[in-house]
Amino acid sequence: MSEEVEALRLADEIYRLSSEARRYVARGAHVTPLDKSSTLSAIAGVEVYLKLENLQKTGSFKVRGPLFKLGRALERGNVEGVVAASAGNHAQGVAYAASFYGLKSVIVMPELAPPAKVKATRSYGAEVVLHGRVVDEAFKLAEKIAEERGYMLVHPFDDPEIMAGNGTIAWESYEQGGRFDTVIVPVGGGGLISGIVSVVRKLMPGARVIGVEAEAAPKFVESLKEDRRVEVEVTHSLADGLVTKKPGKLTYPIVKYLVDKVVTVDEHEIASAMYLLLERSKILAEGAGAAGVAALLARVVKPKGRTLVIVSGGNADLTSIEKVILVGLAREGRIARITGVIPDMPGQLYRVLEVIAEKRCNVVTLYMIGSTRG
Repeated sequence: MSEEVEALRLADEIYRLSSEARRYVARGAHVTPLDKSSTLSAIAGVEVYLKLENLQKTGSFKVRGPLFKLGRALERGNVEGVVAASAGNHAQGVAYAASFYGLKSVIVMPELAPPAKVKATRSYGAEVVLHGRVVDEAFKLAEKIAEERGYMLVHPFDDPEIMAGNGTIAWESYEQGGRFDTVIVPVGGGGLISGIVSVVRKLMPGARVIGVEAEAAPKFVESLKEDRRVEVEVTHSLADGLVTKKPGKLTYPIVKYLVDKVVTVDEHEIASAMYLLLERSKILAEGAGAAGVAALLARVVKPKGRTLVIVSGGNADLTSIEKVILVGLAREGRIARITGVIPDMPGQLYRVLEVIAEKRCNVVTLYMIGSTRG
């Protein structure tokens, strides 16, 4: 069987499973809002709708796949517990689903995973193990733990049931907003876009599906160039949820034959999208969740017709949000750092502050380094 035929067969299976998955997902997850963005519609020149998975249980779409996979497994027989590896959102999704079904869970997270995501994962009752620099390294330990304890290993993306759970987003979006002409999806390992494109091809034939990767981990872009799965060097990114070294064995052919295009966005573009969503739309999106919007703002995607953008998660680390806000304010000229020397004489600082006040500005922080005398 050729690679293309197998990819189409798998997409058909995911579509069928996604219809079944809706029942399981409805038990433990939200139907998230579909919001028309006037701001983004004006920028893009087309109607832009945001599917707000940042408002999902655990703050990400990642609960959908595990709710389906674990629920289905329990109906087939006994499950002792579950193991997963993730930088954060899959970790929380699996931990939540395990808790929902009354199962034990062990989650292996990279050592540099955001502390807030580690804490949140533990809050769902999971045993958290920190290991490795990226998810790929954490996954190797997860495989070992699963074998030793006899637990079910839940892959973050390379699993038809996980993809099918993700595909329920497309069903919901179609029921909420009808047919879309362009669908923009963030791409990590490819599980989200594989699930969505499998459903979109059936419900919205002719729609363009575009994936967006972080420039820090362009594994699909490079693999498509080479016409084979390749491993790339990755760097730290605001979009930590998109940082994987290599496409999945199952997700790669689906992306190759069903997705129209995969593009990348850099860190400044991701930060700008997070900033705009927060200020103009009051939407808190993490870096990975804002990737689709970043592609619109950077104009690396030129949407046609009614456009759906998946805001895949909102679990942003608060320290990164502070930096994003400060950079955004500086870029717009709304905040500045002024460095200078003031004579060490009474009234000199007052005169400087008077000038600032005349310009209708305010001082946020004042650092006094020391006296200029002797």
